[in-house]
Amino acid sequence: MIEFLFLDLDDTILDFQKAERLALAKTLESFGLPPTDTVLARYHEINREHWERLERKELTRQQVLVGRFAALFAEMGLSAQAEQVARAYEENLSQGHYFLPGAEEALKSLSKKYKLYLASNGTARVQAGRLKSAGIIPYFQEIFVSEEMGYNKPDPAYFDACFARIPGFRKDRAMMVGDSLTSDILGGIQAGIATCWVNPHHKTGSIRPDYEIESIVQLEALLKNL
Repeated sequence: MIEFLFLDLDDTILDFQKAERLALAKTLESFGLPPTDTVLARYHEINREHWERLERKELTRQQVLVGRFAALFAEMGLSAQAEQVARAYEENLSQGHYFLPGAEEALKSLSKKYKLYLASNGTARVQAGRLKSAGIIPYFQEIFVSEEMGYNKPDPAYFDACFARIPGFRKDRAMMVGDSLTSDILGGIQAGIATCWVNPHHKTGSIRPDYEIESIVQLEALLKNL
C-alpha cells in the first residue's frame, strides 16, 4: 500500500515545455538573439547536456544555469553577459504556469487519499513563483526543491534528506513519480522506493521503472490496483 507520493513538477504536473519555450523566446529576443526554431533546438540540446552533467555531479547548479547560455551565445557568435541572460530567463520563467491536461484535478483528488510531496530539481526562485501562481502548494505536505535541500536528484542524499523530514516515513509505502528516467526514476530506485514513470510519448530507456503511465491523471487508478 502506497502512502507517501513524491511527485516531480515539470512535465509531470506543469507543462514545462510550453513555459520554457515562451520564457526562452522572450529572453533571447531581449538580448539580440532571434528565437528561431534552430536556435531553440540547439538551446534544448545544450541545456539537456548541462543538466545531465549536473545529475552526474560534473557541474554545479550555477555552472548549469549560466553555462548553458554562455555556450549558446558563443556558438551563435554573439557576445552577452551570460549571468544577465540567466537572471532574465529565470525571471520570465517564474511568471505564470501551464497545467498539463487534468493534472490539477488529479492532484486535488490524490491529496485526499495520499501524502503528497513535491520533489523538484528546479531552481528555488523559479519554482516558488510557479507554484504560487498555480495555487497547488496546499496539496503538498512539504515542498522539496533540490537547491534548498543541498542535493540534486538522483543523488540518494537528496532522498535521504527528504525522508528524514517526514514523520513516520516508510520506504515500502513510498513512490517516486516523474517524467525523467535519469533523475526521478533512477533516483527513486537508488533510494529504495517504488517508481512510476510518466511517459506520454512512450519513450524507451535502459532504466526500468516499476510502473509506467502516460499522465498523472492515470496515477490514482494505478495506485488503487496495487
